[in-house]
Amino acid sequence: MFIQKAWRTASFGLYGFTQFTKSGFLEHAKKFREEDMQIRLDGKNCLVTGANSGIGFATAEGLASHGAIVYMLCRNKERGEAALNQIRSKTGNENVHLEICDLSSINEVKSFATKFASMDKPLHVLVNNAGLLEHKRETTAEGLELNFAVNVAATYTLTELVMPLLGKAAPDARVITVASGGMYTEPLNKDLQVSSSRFRPSEQGKYARNKRIQVALTEWWAEKYNNKGVGFYSMHPGWADTPGVAKSLLGFSEKLSGNLRSNDEGADTVLWLALQPKEKLSPGAFYFDQAVAPKHLKFAGTMSSHSQIKSIVDSIRSICGLPALG
Repeated sequence: MFIQKAWRTASFGLYGFTQFTKSGFLEHAKKFREEDMQIRLDGKNCLVTGANSGIGFATAEGLASHGAIVYMLCRNKERGEAALNQIRSKTGNENVHLEICDLSSINEVKSFATKFASMDKPLHVLVNNAGLLEHKRETTAEGLELNFAVNVAATYTLTELVMPLLGKAAPDARVITVASGGMYTEPLNKDLQVSSSRFRPSEQGKYARNKRIQVALTEWWAEKYNNKGVGFYSMHPGWADTPGVAKSLLGFSEKLSGNLRSNDEGADTVLWLALQPKEKLSPGAFYFDQAVAPKHLKFAGTMSSHSQIKSIVDSIRSICGLPALG
């Protein structure tokens, strides 16, 4: 077990330093097709979580620049309004709107979903971008470990509750979940909230575990809703110079200063996935730099763990107070 974990970490590090940095993006971009990014989204409704900064902001701005009607879901009203005004000013698109919701509260997520659904509009693109890497163990008012609440519980609950709106946009609807290459270091694990006795502030394992769940959930959704006309995709933005990275991974950020991707480069594949005809995309796939990427590193021993996803989904639904699946 120790040897395998060490192998995962070493393999991830080597893979990351050669592929996930700015230099990796610039190399991969040589193969990008310019026409892929010229597709318009006029009149299409897009919802982006965590849209006031970082990759979420770059995604919202990119969608707006392509003519989409963008709903920015943010926790902080003041920051959200500043981001909203900036995007409207820069893109000239006035069809950009701010929604407020604290994704660490599942009750707030449910309330938002009910309110949003009442507009009865088709939802063409949902971008699950909001993420958190908190080193110290914190518990929300609803009793959930904070990282899990934002990264997993909110992502799952919001996606499930807006499925009727996504269905209205079929067959063009899609859900894009911003995961992380960090998931390569962790298999799927039923210890969803990382019990306090095993919580190590210096480890990013809890975040990587959350991201592994997101990738497995994307597979599960793609299979469950394969006849609903909704596409499900996860992606890795690479190592980008976001406010979240600067705050949570200061040493890492300083070490790679100058070779981290910009927010726009990190958001590039999110936007690409939103623009492409669905027949060009692979349901349930994990994307990186506009191409399907492996979900598991060689000899990492993580592939078989995905067989646990049904049990994990049942646990998430129970934790979030959602009805059990039949």
